[in-house]
Amino acid sequence: MKKSVKLSSAIASVFLLAGLSPAMAQVAPSMQEKMACRSDAESLCSQFVGKPPQMQACLRNNKAQLSVSCRKVVEAHGG
Repeated sequence: MKKSVKLSSAIASVFLLAGLSPAMAQVAPSMQEKMACRSDAESLCSQFVGKPPQMQACLRNNKAQLSVSCRKVVEAHGG
């Protein structure tokens, strides 16, 4: 009985950690990363200022047009 409880706890922990992995990739960009993308964001995605999810999607969709530094930030955040 004790063994099955430990196994269940281990399995639950694995699923919990697996569920956190995608969330970890969605960490908000640092101030330095925001500054690397500032001019790209203003020129390509100005309509999404103040809307972080939409801004990130816009930058991902325009990755080919981004500066090298901004492209690295977008790629670091899953784009």
